[in-house]
Order: sequence, then structure tokens, then C-alpha cells
Amino acid sequence: MLIAPMKIQRFWSKYWLLLPALCIYLVFLVYPLIYSFIVSLYNWDGVSAEKTFIALGNYVQFFTDPMSLLILKNNLLWMIFTLIFPTSIGLLLAIVLDKQIRGRIILRSIFYLPAILPMVSVGLIWAWIYNPFFGVINTFLRTIGLASWTHGWLAESATALPAVMITSLWKNTGFPMILFLAGLQSIPKELYEAAQIDGANRFQNFRYITIPSLRETFIIVFSLLVVNGLQVFDLIYVMTWGGPGRKTQVLATWMYFNTFIYHHAGYGSAIAWIMTIVILLITFPYIKIMSKK
Repeated sequence: MLIAPMKIQRFWSKYWLLLPALCIYLVFLVYPLIYSFIVSLYNWDGVSAEKTFIALGNYVQFFTDPMSLLILKNNLLWMIFTLIFPTSIGLLLAIVLDKQIRGRIILRSIFYLPAILPMVSVGLIWAWIYNPFFGVINTFLRTIGLASWTHGWLAESATALPAVMITSLWKNTGFPMILFLAGLQSIPKELYEAAQIDGANRFQNFRYITIPSLRETFIIVFSLLVVNGLQVFDLIYVMTWGGPGRKTQVLATWMYFNTFIYHHAGYGSAIAWIMTIVILLITFPYIKIMSKK
């Protein structure tokens, strides 16, 4: 008769231990998530007590506003750029630095160093580099007699977004490199030895051994870069503040501007949910397909 109560007590004791973490999770994640969705259904400035229920009006406004669609396009371009180039360059660097070359430990540290710098610091450093008057790039171009090539890199519509993307590339390549290095070092050397005996060349080794063996690493890198690419805020805010003419606005900065500067809290919350849905639509199918493979 005492066995059942003891089992029940043992069962509940596990969940009592999880209760503090569960409370923190509910208060700081679940409740804000639900509340932000409720706010997105209202026309509200975020301060006054008056709210006007408009159902999905904020979402309809987003998809019918040409400016919002331009911002969504900017964000998708940013995500594609920061996914393809950091992944490709990070994998290339990992393959090179996985070999027994002189100074590889120092080179790994040099390439990884930008990844540990605060994003705001990176933005300020590169804003100085792009400065049209005393920046390194324009100063160098004037020195070698190419003054006609100088630009206000962050002040011109044609160059602002690519300039910030290059900064992101410099910042975000080191992290995929480290993940790929870890994945490469976990591949059994016997696979390459067997392939060499069978007459496989380097490209065949890369295609049939390296890439399939790094499948889990690709899932992690892809997921992190997609989420970071769609949530980018720091670099844009520090370097361009969404300008010039909103040419570098992305979803996160547009959400911030609408919520805290234009006092459209309902619209800002709707943008946050749109950003979340886009992340889920892009990330989950990829992870599901790769996991099955």
C-alpha cells in the first residue's frame, strides 16, 4: 500500500525541483510572448490607457505598406548574404587551418577574434573605417591616387547596406569556422585513408566524406546564422540608424523605431511576430529535412 504513495511522491519531487526554472520561463518568456501578440491586435501608443482593437489590422498594414515590404526585402537580402558568405568562408578557413601548417593556432585566434568582440564595438570601429573624411578606406584610396573612388560609404543609398554587410561578414565568419573545425576533427581519418586507397581525389573526398560528415554542423550553423540574420539590430542601429532614407532598415530596427520612437506599440509588436514567423518558416523545414537525412 505504501509503494504507490512513494512512487507518486518521487514523481512529483522531480517537478518540484523544476518549478523555479519553470516560473522564470513563464514570467520572462511565455507571458511576454502572449502579451506581445495581444498588443499586436490593438492600435496603441504603448503609454496611454486607451487601446483600439483592430484585430489583424497591423498585420494587413505591414503587408500593404511599400516601406515595410522594402524593409522585409532588406532583411531577407541580409540573411542570404550573412548565410552564404560566412558559411562558405568559414568552411574554407576551417579546412585550411585543420591541416598541419605553421602558425595555425595563431591564425585560428586571429580569424576567431572578431566573433568575441561586442557588436556595438564592431559597429563603431567600422563606422570610423568608413568615415568619408578620415576613414582608412578613403584615406588609402586618396593615397594611391584613386580619390574619385572615395564615397560616403554609410551615407549613400547604393553603398550603405553592402558596407554594413561586409562588417557583418568580418564579425560573423569566425564562429562558423570554429564549429566546422570541431566537426572536421571528429571525422575518422580512416575514411580518408580508405578513399585514398580507392583512388579518390581531393574533390571527391570533400564531396563524399567531408560534407556528409558535417551535416549536423551545417544544421547548427544554418540555424544560428538565419536567426541572427533576421534579428540583426546592433550593427544597423550603431552604423546607419536605418538610413540613408531607410535604405538599411531591417525588421528589428523597424520594430524598435515604431515601438519606441513613433509610439506605435501595436504595429511594432506585429512586426516582431512577423519576424518570428519568418524565422520559423525558414528554419524548421530545413532542420526537419536535414535531420531525416
